[in-house]
Amino acid sequence: MPAGVEETDVLIAGGGPVGLTLALELEHRGIRALLVERNPTTTRHPKMDVTNGRSMEHFRRLGIAEEMRARAVPGDHPMSVVWCSRAAEWELARFHYDGVDQVRARIRARNDGTLPLEPNMRISQVVLEPVIKDHLERHARHVEVRFGAGLERFEQDDDGVTAVVRASATGAEHTIRARYLAGCDGASSATRRGLAIELDEMAPQQAMSAAAKVRALAGIARGLLRGEKPPDGRVFLIHFRSRERDFFERFGTLWHLQAPRHGTLIAQDDVETWTLHLPLGGGTDAGAVDPKRLLFECLGREVDCEILVANAWQPRLALARTYGRGRVWLAGDSAHQFIPTGGYGMNTGVGDAVDLGWKLAAMLQGWGGAALLPSYEAERRPVGFRNRAASARHLSIRTEIASAYTPRIHQDSPRGEKARRALGARITALGNLENEALGIEIGYRYDDSPIVCCEAGAAPPWEMARYHPSTWPGVRIPSVFLTDGRALYDLLGKGFTLLRFADVDATGLVDAAAQQRLPLEVVDVRDPHAARLFERDLVLVRPDHHVAWRGSRPPDDPAAVVARVRGAA
Repeated sequence: MPAGVEETDVLIAGGGPVGLTLALELEHRGIRALLVERNPTTTRHPKMDVTNGRSMEHFRRLGIAEEMRARAVPGDHPMSVVWCSRAAEWELARFHYDGVDQVRARIRARNDGTLPLEPNMRISQVVLEPVIKDHLERHARHVEVRFGAGLERFEQDDDGVTAVVRASATGAEHTIRARYLAGCDGASSATRRGLAIELDEMAPQQAMSAAAKVRALAGIARGLLRGEKPPDGRVFLIHFRSRERDFFERFGTLWHLQAPRHGTLIAQDDVETWTLHLPLGGGTDAGAVDPKRLLFECLGREVDCEILVANAWQPRLALARTYGRGRVWLAGDSAHQFIPTGGYGMNTGVGDAVDLGWKLAAMLQGWGGAALLPSYEAERRPVGFRNRAASARHLSIRTEIASAYTPRIHQDSPRGEKARRALGARITALGNLENEALGIEIGYRYDDSPIVCCEAGAAPPWEMARYHPSTWPGVRIPSVFLTDGRALYDLLGKGFTLLRFADVDATGLVDAAAQQRLPLEVVDVRDPHAARLFERDLVLVRPDHHVAWRGSRPPDDPAAVVARVRGAA
C-alpha cells in the first residue's frame, strides 16, 4: 500500500441517519469501517420527524433504542393529526393516535403478531443524528466517524475501492483504500454519480385516479379565478422556536396541524420547536420570501418566535435504476427519494442499511457467497419502488383535500360553518392512511430474493393498511412475547437463528452451517401461542429478522439450504 493511503474494510460516504445506522450495524458485527461526512456537524434541518416501529425494532437490536427515546417526545404524548382552516381558526377533522406508552401496553396485551415489537417514536432528525453519532463516538471500537470530510471520487477493482476524500475546511485530499464502499451520501450522491447510475422519476399525479385528477384540475382552476398561483412542486420550510404553547396547542397536544392551503405545521418536541412546510406557488421567488411574514399568514396571527432555518426545497419521487455493483452499493436517499408523506424516506433507508450491513459483514467474515451482495438490490429495490408509490398515493390525498378548499372556511358565519363541515367530512372520508399503513412499515417481504428458500403455493395476502403475521419465506417474522414475558426478538442472535418449536432433529442444518461457516444458533421455544403464530416447527431467521427457510421436518438437503441462504447456491 503506498505511503499515506489509509485502509479500512468499509468506507461509508455520508453521515446522515442511514450512514450512521450502517455504521451501527457494522460496529455490532465487529467490522472495521470509516464514515466520512462532508458537513462539519449533523443536520440543522428537521427533515424526518417520526421513526417507525420497524426502524425501532432494529435500533432495539443495536442497543440504542432507549437512548433515542430519552431524547424523543415523551412517551405519554399523543400523536394526533388535526386538520384546521388555519392554526388561529377552526378545526376541520381529527385523527387521534396514542402515545408510545399506550401503544407499548397495547402491543403487549394484544400479543398476536399484528403489531411491531416497538412503537414508533416522534423525534426530529436534528435530534436523532447526534444521538447515533455520539453513541458511536463514545462506544465504537471498530468504526470511526469523521465529519468535515466528503467523498470526491473513487475507482473500484476486483479487490476493493480506492477513494479520494476531501477535507471541507482546507480542501486537502487524501486517499482511502477500502474493500467496500457504501454510498449513503444523499440525493446528490457522489457515489451514484461515480457509478453513472441514473434515477427514474415518478410524477406525483401518477398515483391519482382519473376522477381525482379532474377534481385537482378543477381546484386549480378555481384558485386561478381567485388570483392564486398553483403550486409548482417546491416546498418552503420554516423551522422556528416559539414558547407560545397556549396558541400552538389550542387544539390539544398534537403532532401535525394541517391546513388545506396553509401548509403542515409539525410539533417537533411539544415544547418550543416547530416546523412549517408550505407548497410554493409557481413563479414565487423563494429568495425574496420573508419567513416570518409567511409564517404569520399561514398561522392566521403573529406569534413571538425565532426563525432557525428557512428555505425552499424540491420533493422528488425518484428511484435509482440499480442499487450498485461489485464493491460499491447505494443506500438511503442516494438510492431513492420520496415525498415526506408517510415518513418512508429515512425509515426505508434504515432497512437498506440493515440489509446491506449484515451482507457486507458476511463477505468480510468469509461466509457470504457470490450472490449475497447482488441480493441486496433484489430485496431492497422492490421495497423502494413500492414505498415510492405509497408516498405518491398519500400526497394525492392531500392534493384532493387542497382541491376541495374554499375561502368560505375562514368565514365566521353559518355559511362558513357549513363549508367547514363539508370539508371536514371529506377529509374524514379520505382518511389518514399515511400514518396508519402497517403493511408498508412492517409487512414488506422479499418474494423474489435469490437467498430465500421459496415455497410452492400462494403467498399470504398483502395490504398497505394492515400487516398479516406470517412466516412465509422472505417476510419479517411476527413479534410475540413468550409466556415468561420475554420478547422472542430478544432471543435472536447476531447471525442466523434456527427457532425450534418442537422436538425436531436439527442436526443436519447445524452441521451444514458449521461446514459452510454460516453463523447459526438454535433457540428452542416451547410456547404453544408462539408455535401457532410461527406456523412451522423449524423457522430459520436471518440476521435482519426475515425468514430464510421454514419446515416442520428437517430439509432433505440441508447443505443446499445453507448454501442458498448465504448466497452460494
